[in-house]
Amino acid sequence: MKLMDRVWLLARASMDKVLILGASGGIGAALADGFEARGADVHRLSRSEDGFDVTDQGAVAAHLSGKGPYDRVVVATGALEIGAAAPEKTIKGLSAQAMLDQFALNAVGPALVLSHAHSLLDRDAPGLVAVLSARVGSIGDNKIGGWISYRAAKAAVNQVVRTASIELARTHKRAAVVALHPGTVATAFTEKYLGRHPAVEPAQAAAELIAVMDALGPGQTGKFFDYSGAEVPW
Repeated sequence: MKLMDRVWLLARASMDKVLILGASGGIGAALADGFEARGADVHRLSRSEDGFDVTDQGAVAAHLSGKGPYDRVVVATGALEIGAAAPEKTIKGLSAQAMLDQFALNAVGPALVLSHAHSLLDRDAPGLVAVLSARVGSIGDNKIGGWISYRAAKAAVNQVVRTASIELARTHKRAAVVALHPGTVATAFTEKYLGRHPAVEPAQAAAELIAVMDALGPGQTGKFFDYSGAEVPW
C-alpha cells in the first residue's frame, strides 16, 4: 500500500461505511459495536434478525445485490458445531452429513458473499473484505490432526479468499481480500472448548481485529492474518 493511501485510510477510519455479515453472533456483534463506537456507518445483517442465510444463494443475492459501496465488508458467519455434530476427534468419527454441513456454512457461504465483492466495494477507492477463518484451517500449521470437517472447511474458505483476491485485484486495485483468525473468543461458539485454550472477550477480539484491518491494504491482499497481525501459513 502506498503511504498516502495508508494515511488516508487511517484518517477516514471513523467515517467508514461497514457491512458486518453474521452481526448477531458474538464476534460479529462486537465488531459492529466496535466500528460504531468510532463513528462508522455500520450495516448489520444476520440470519436471526434479517433472514440472511449465508448458505442460500438466493438469500445472499437478495440481501447484497445493489447494496454498497462499502469501505469494509466483514464476513463473521460460521459455526464450530452444526446440528449438534461436535468436531471429530479422529477421521474415524467422520460423518458425511456433518462434513457437508461444515462446508456449506464455513466455505460455500463466504464464497457466495465474495461473489458479490466486485459490487460491494468501490472500484476506485481503498476497500477491504475480511473473512473470519481459523488457524485450524491452516494446512501448514496442522500438527495434531482431528477436527477434520471443520479444518477442511476452513482450509477451503482460505482458498476461496486467496482466489477471490486475485480476481478482484484485476478491477479493484486498491482493495484487499483477507482471511482473519480471531483467536479463541469467549462466545457460545466456543463455550464447550474454553477449558483447552486461553480465551478473550468478544470486545477485545473485535478491537484486535479492527486494528489489524486498519493496517491492511492491497499489498496484503490474499493473505491470512491472526489477531496480532502476524501472517498465518496456508
